[in-house]
Amino acid sequence: MYLIGVKFKIDGKTYNFSSDKLYNKNTKVIVETEKGIQLGIVDKTECDKDCNNLKAIVREASPEDYDKYLKNIKDANKALKETKELIKKLNLNMKLIDANFSLDKKMLLFNFISDERVDFRELVKELAAKYHTRIELHQIGVRDKAKEIGGIGLCGRILCCNNCLKTVNSININMVKNQNISLNPTKINGACGRLLCCFTYENELYEENRKALPKIGEKVKYKGSIAEVKEIDVLNKKYTVKTSENAFEEVSLD
Repeated sequence: MYLIGVKFKIDGKTYNFSSDKLYNKNTKVIVETEKGIQLGIVDKTECDKDCNNLKAIVREASPEDYDKYLKNIKDANKALKETKELIKKLNLNMKLIDANFSLDKKMLLFNFISDERVDFRELVKELAAKYHTRIELHQIGVRDKAKEIGGIGLCGRILCCNNCLKTVNSININMVKNQNISLNPTKINGACGRLLCCFTYENELYEENRKALPKIGEKVKYKGSIAEVKEIDVLNKKYTVKTSENAFEEVSLD
């Protein structure tokens, strides 16, 4: 049995499926998902894996499937524009991000963002009558929006969420404090307005190094007398103390 990783977007997440047939990378395949029948592209293949809990790939996509897929993209873009106008008409506080048809067009899915809960029942009713298919509206967060749209980060590189990150783990202010970074919103927040994803990259190392370091303000023994810790350098495992003679000395744990 083969484990087949499938992507639905070039920079999107890889989803795992099972298959008794080996598919080469970049092969177009048809799979069944929670969002209906979809066309995806093989991203990876692993042999002899436990795939009991995975859905099986339906089949390899045909040229006709791919033509239908391309037409669905055009139709979804048209539906996106028309639905934006309908949202204005209904005066709903929501911003559409994208629209996608399932391959068989039995579902039309919209992703949107909003600062509040939205009563979109009337919108769904009008959309169902217009497109004669199942309508789903999925409210996503600002991080998801940044991932979809992309952009350039404070570092001058393409946003990690849009480029290399497959999943975004939980990020909290303690990670910023661990790394001794000033709590300046313009420095610690990304394009989405939330804490930078890159704070997670080295957080484990900072947490491990901190365990061996004293806290700022703590009294420690230094050269036979008591000194006060004034600064810590977590990454380099060093700290600076103020001695009883008011001298500043650096202490290294390595």
